[in-house]
Amino acid sequence: MSESTPLLREKMETPSSTFTLARPDRRGRILPQAIAHRGYKAAFPENTMGAFRGAVEVGAHAIETDLHIAKDGTVVISHDPTLKRCFGKEDKIIDCDWPYLSTLRTIQPPHEGMPRLRDLLDYLTTPGLEDIWILLDIKVTNALAIHRILLDNNADDIMRLIGEAIRGVEANKPWSQRIILGCWAAKYLPLCAKHLPDFPIAHIGFSIAYARQFLPVPNVHFNMLRQIMVGPHGAKLLSDTKKAKRSMFIWTVNEEQWMRWSISKGVDGVITDDPKKYLEVCDGYDSAESKNISFGFVDWMSIIWLNLLAMLFSWLFRCRYGFRVDQTKVREGYEASKRALTLPS
Repeated sequence: MSESTPLLREKMETPSSTFTLARPDRRGRILPQAIAHRGYKAAFPENTMGAFRGAVEVGAHAIETDLHIAKDGTVVISHDPTLKRCFGKEDKIIDCDWPYLSTLRTIQPPHEGMPRLRDLLDYLTTPGLEDIWILLDIKVTNALAIHRILLDNNADDIMRLIGEAIRGVEANKPWSQRIILGCWAAKYLPLCAKHLPDFPIAHIGFSIAYARQFLPVPNVHFNMLRQIMVGPHGAKLLSDTKKAKRSMFIWTVNEEQWMRWSISKGVDGVITDDPKKYLEVCDGYDSAESKNISFGFVDWMSIIWLNLLAMLFSWLFRCRYGFRVDQTKVREGYEASKRALTLPS
């Protein structure tokens, strides 16, 4: 492994990014960026244009959102694979065409529609928003649904459709400097390399052991469940990501105590339903008080329980999606992308 990793780094031309790192505030303090979870979810229907605009208006640095694919191949924004929770319909997104999805309105007021990825990108081309970036959570479950229902589609098609949607919206600042691809499973890294080779990647995870396999791949950052990062193993992973010049995000952080904990640990981004509250905590944060941050009994029970669940689900997750990053396939993905660029149109 020690000999193969340098070879991997030498042969793969991978993107690097600094836009996801912690930033100085107006007082010069380096603080984690505010990443709005599904937009300003605390005040608006999640994953709607109102939630995205609201997040930007209160000062969020970035937007975290979720992607699914409609029946006609349209890349739409939704956390759930079904319409039940947000729109009150029994249908699955994969069974619906965009013309139908575009007529739906959220149950929660103000009643808003489901946006496409291109709608969010169009909004972010607004002058003055060039520094707002996006963390895309690409849903593996939707990939499996497409592969199962539409025989002409597979996981490769999903990444291709996302790439086409991004390339279909022109921007003054390259999208590769404003979008990071969120992937849960190692098996999808080669597809990111093939279809979006210039874009950085974030492993979204709940297992430190599973996350560590991504460290040898130069362009992968980390987005970890907060409770998993408590303790020495979490501290070591954070230290190693900093040494490797990668970003570390924590999800989902809504309580003030956890916000202050995240700041004290020096992560790069805090994913929260309430970016306004988080930025207020940042404004009043005193590093001298960081030693006084402690968790109560309920918090510790949650931490212990989620760590036990993570051990179980990590094994099941590996059995289904692969036990390790196939670095050869990742390299082949970048090489396939290069070959495609050299083909005559």
